[in-house]
Amino acid sequence: MLSNTPYTGLGRLLIIVGIVIAIAGVILILLDRVGLPGRLPNDVMIRGKNWTLWIPLATSLIISIVLTVLLNLFRRH
Repeated sequence: MLSNTPYTGLGRLLIIVGIVIAIAGVILILLDRVGLPGRLPNDVMIRGKNWTLWIPLATSLIISIVLTVLLNLFRRH
């Protein structure tokens, strides 16, 4: 049986974070196979002669909102 040390809590947290990252990876692979667009309408792309700058404003906003909602749900429990 595991003792309740600070390392036990950190270990559990790392396992949970790893599982979340793995699930996010699977979701990204599935979204790529479905063929969803990579850029949203408010994402900015500036192309020069030999360079491209892509600023994902809409994508960042959506990810921020989703993470905020999820983290608030987990903090309340």
